[in-house]
Amino acid sequence: MKFGKDFKRQMVPEWTEAYVDYNGLKRILREIRSFKRCREPPTPSRNSINLPVEDFTDLNMQDQEPSTHADIENQVISINSEQQHNSRKIYKTKLLSFSEGGENEIKFFKKLDAELNKTNNFFKDKVEEVMREAASLSKQMDALVALRIKVMNPCFDGSSSLKCLNTDISNLAPSKITFPGRAETSGIKLTGRGSSAEINGTSLLEPGSPGSSCQAQDSSCQAKFETHSKESPSESGTSHLEILDRVTISNTYDNPISTIKGVLKDSKDKLLNCNREELKEVEERLKLVFVEFYQKLYLLKRYSFMNLSAFSKILKKYEKITSRKVARSYMRTVDNSYIGSSDEVIGLMEKVESVFIKHFLKSNRRAGMKLLRPKKKIEKHRITFFAVLQKSEILYAPLTLTAISSFYVYIVFHMLLYGANIYFWRRYRINYPFIFGFKQGTELGYREVFLLSNGLAVIALGTLLVHLHIKMVSKSQHFETYVELLPLGLVIVVLAIMFCPFNIIFRSSRFFLITCVFHCVCAPLYKVTLPEFFLADQLTSQVQALRSFEYYVCFYGRGKSSRRRSKCSSHYIYNVFYFIVAVIPYWFRFLQCVRRFCEGEDYTAHGINGLRYFLTIVAVVIRTAFELRKRFTWKVLALVSSAIAALGNTYWDIVVDWGLLQRNSKNLFLRDKLVVSHKSVYFAAMVLDILLRFAWVQVVLTFDLQSLHGLTISTIFSCLEIFRRGMWNFFRLENEHLNNVGKYRAFKSVPLPFNYYDNEDENSDDIDKDD
Repeated sequence: MKFGKDFKRQMVPEWTEAYVDYNGLKRILREIRSFKRCREPPTPSRNSINLPVEDFTDLNMQDQEPSTHADIENQVISINSEQQHNSRKIYKTKLLSFSEGGENEIKFFKKLDAELNKTNNFFKDKVEEVMREAASLSKQMDALVALRIKVMNPCFDGSSSLKCLNTDISNLAPSKITFPGRAETSGIKLTGRGSSAEINGTSLLEPGSPGSSCQAQDSSCQAKFETHSKESPSESGTSHLEILDRVTISNTYDNPISTIKGVLKDSKDKLLNCNREELKEVEERLKLVFVEFYQKLYLLKRYSFMNLSAFSKILKKYEKITSRKVARSYMRTVDNSYIGSSDEVIGLMEKVESVFIKHFLKSNRRAGMKLLRPKKKIEKHRITFFAVLQKSEILYAPLTLTAISSFYVYIVFHMLLYGANIYFWRRYRINYPFIFGFKQGTELGYREVFLLSNGLAVIALGTLLVHLHIKMVSKSQHFETYVELLPLGLVIVVLAIMFCPFNIIFRSSRFFLITCVFHCVCAPLYKVTLPEFFLADQLTSQVQALRSFEYYVCFYGRGKSSRRRSKCSSHYIYNVFYFIVAVIPYWFRFLQCVRRFCEGEDYTAHGINGLRYFLTIVAVVIRTAFELRKRFTWKVLALVSSAIAALGNTYWDIVVDWGLLQRNSKNLFLRDKLVVSHKSVYFAAMVLDILLRFAWVQVVLTFDLQSLHGLTISTIFSCLEIFRRGMWNFFRLENEHLNNVGKYRAFKSVPLPFNYYDNEDENSDDIDKDD
């Protein structure tokens, strides 16, 4: 693979603009080469024993800087650096010798300097950011270690106070847990087994150590421990366990219990209880923080390596085209710059590996590195083969729609559109795994989604054909009764696969979907993230599928098979749930907006969004009432309410969700940054969204389409709504990706478990008031 393609493939999508503009530099080099070919006569071919220029460059880069080459290079360019007020350097290159057409060479080095300054500044900003995070993470480890000692060794404190320290261990010699950039942290460390604490090299829980056989209220044990403490010299005047007096557990409100408690107590933090459940919760949260922090360091390391390689490669190309030796001199400057000489990231990575493996994985390095290292998605060709095979089977089979089979039509069609979304997201380098928060290495690609959708279509179609064939051939009423259970059996099989606990059929993705659905159902008790409200939006386009599922319940829950269909549409309970099922997805989104409004992230946006879904609920209820009653009053109300809801939803789709129709944009009626190069795609999408948003007009005005059956018309318009949702998905995630790119946001924010209070007096006063 050529370096240019590999360089693009290795880029962090959200940092694309911060990388070296390799293609831009190559374009300038092509201009230089074109100019030289036009002005200079063809040169004789080289002797076979001579090495090409790029090979000489490789040798020069590895030598110990011979003075002859250095003198030659110094005659070509001169690189100066200027120190800015923020202690950052700006590099400027000056050409000392010119040739005909030297304007392009000046342009090349000017852009090369700009790229070096850009990558240096970005890298330094990110390194400073991770150094601050490392210092904060070090303080979190201090609190975790102290909490472990307190929980595992209750003899340290005989009281039951919420303050987790009464025992002074300041006389013990510290052994530090530090990260680069922090001079001093805790005087406590854990043993390799990860289950006990170690002070001055002695395990507190091992036999023979002070306090190993003590009980919580054993005074003799306490005296023995204090005697041992006094024998050890002290370097610090404060107790290392007193850090627990200045911390609280941050409440993330990420489950129903914490949400309810937070509403009742109106507190964002909770005091330490020093129990095993609390310790386990903190360890799990801190483990996630370490993994995410290591991923960030890994990407920074790769960012540095790929940019340094890009500078080296582009300078070799320059030497090959111009035959002017500059690579050694310029690369010496690059290597001495911040991005080339900084070793903070590598040092942090080593420290994180050491602390994480020792304190969370019981010194099991293989298991620790398996968790820390990024996991790559492995593409399998057999998935493509089976997907194509199943698709060919579907194309040669007749399709018969019934109230039962239409349920699978909606699901399969939605899955196919989602697979198409993934294909285009990958093509345009939209980082959908990061946006959705998929577990690394387990996210589904478009091939896997096509395989699942085609597999479900084949099974559903096969069941339908078997069902129809037996009904037409069989003369036995008793046998026909069992045949009626085939569609129900298919539903049971699909649900069994969905909830299968074994590691088959993409278990990680199945459980991720189940979790998101559960969070939607439990709204607003769970914290709302993008996967949850994105899934709830998908459900709003599957109202007909939910109604088909309701028909399943009615069909198999009422009377004999010959009378089931007639009873469903006329039964009161069925019609009540016909309203409820249509409202449920919009109600989920409304509650999610209420939750985000109460969290205070953006009152205006979430308030208006919640009002929009409430108006949609009103429109759906009135439209359903008209569909069942067919009265003129309901028709007028349905037209008015649906028009208001459709206008608000269309505006929100295009302006807010897609970020289009921005004022003063350099792309008229669009936005400044576009992923798709053809602007006509965006205008076509806006027109289609408007038309499909008003597809409900057919339900209210009831167009006379004599050639189509009523169920067929409903299915077609439902599929059009699903198609609109699939189109919406692409542009919604494109806008989210561009927002992340604008902020260089390539990592999810993991909340830290501990909150620190530096002012001990204020903290003690607050605790006394709470007590």
